[in-house]
Amino acid sequence: MKNVRKLVFITLSALVIGAVFPYVNFAMDKTYAQLKVIVDVMELIKDSYVDKIDPQKLVYGAAKGMVEELDDFSQFMEPDVYERVKSDTEGEFGGIGIRVDTREGWLTVVTPLPNTPAWKAGMLPGDKIIKIEGVSTKDMIIDEAIKKLRGKPGLPVKITTAREPADKEAEWITQDITLVRELIKSESVKWRMLDAKTGYIKIVDFTGHATENFNKAMGELKGKGMEALVLDLRYNPGGLLSSAVDICKLFMNNNKMIVYTKGRKPENYQEFRAGGSAPYEMLPLVVLVNRYSASASEIVAGAMQDNKRAVIVGERSFGKASVQSMIPLSDKSALRLTIAKYYTPSGKSIQRDEKAETGGITPDIEIKVPVETEKKLLQQAEEIYFPGKEDKAEKKKDSARDEMLERAVELLKAREVLGNLKRA
Repeated sequence: MKNVRKLVFITLSALVIGAVFPYVNFAMDKTYAQLKVIVDVMELIKDSYVDKIDPQKLVYGAAKGMVEELDDFSQFMEPDVYERVKSDTEGEFGGIGIRVDTREGWLTVVTPLPNTPAWKAGMLPGDKIIKIEGVSTKDMIIDEAIKKLRGKPGLPVKITTAREPADKEAEWITQDITLVRELIKSESVKWRMLDAKTGYIKIVDFTGHATENFNKAMGELKGKGMEALVLDLRYNPGGLLSSAVDICKLFMNNNKMIVYTKGRKPENYQEFRAGGSAPYEMLPLVVLVNRYSASASEIVAGAMQDNKRAVIVGERSFGKASVQSMIPLSDKSALRLTIAKYYTPSGKSIQRDEKAETGGITPDIEIKVPVETEKKLLQQAEEIYFPGKEDKAEKKKDSARDEMLERAVELLKAREVLGNLKRA
């Protein structure tokens, strides 16, 4: 009798829940109906496909297909790939010397590193790596692609690249290249004095040591008489959010908003703010960005722009500002899922929307640089960006003008002149 009462209570509870929350039943019914399509397809393949197929491969294929419908940064990782991602903690590695990202489903060069195999082979930002050892990189997980490019120094790797032609209507130019891997040591921050009063710092990417190296650079430049700074974030693909926030805190005070995240769930809302004071809160600052500046570099530029802390010069940045969460699954596979987006202090979404032509950081002063000039600037980057190198007169004769950098220096000098007039 007791069990009968219990069963009646459970049944009545279910009916009440169904009556009070009919949308719950509707949502569940709709989800099951949608899942039934996947199950039906799997059963048809298992029963009728010409070759025998491992059901697990079908499940993983379905999971990858669902995630590919979301964005370029959400990824389903099979157990072996997830394990490699977790264990990939190398500080130095054998590689070809490029910073890469995924754009339109293809592995894309953000920038080659100076004096590396990719640099010597003439690879440029925007080049797409469409094959690695004959295997297409289309929709390949970026961690998996990087793993394929890395290897023991001295061992070759064959890649196929595609470059957009000057004539936009023409077909992309493809090329097979064999590169010999070298030991790659990446420098995250480079600096020098541009003149007696103007310092220059280039942040290559926002690694764990970026803030430490940036503080070192600032100390050295201040010791040399720096009274204004050009911060170069061109070709910077991003990195750690914490590094970007920490660098903003050096220039911003009074608890000002740096960036915030927002998703569908309330718990994904998070604010990142400056402290009460900052060591360089009064230092005149210009920030350089271009169409390859992404993620953490856009957070810095957006914070500086919205708080009127710096003048932003260059091109509209790339527009990559999504927050991913790594979610382990029951069979040791994992889902890297976009759960939120970054927003600038004024509420602008940094994430690029191609259809609406929004996203990225639009500079205060826009300067377009021809592709050929970009190529020359990259080729002479060793001379421009690396401190302690001796200038060579023959290089200077044929060197390209860095118009963005020149404009930044002009702005800082004009500010100094105007400031002196005001004081007079």
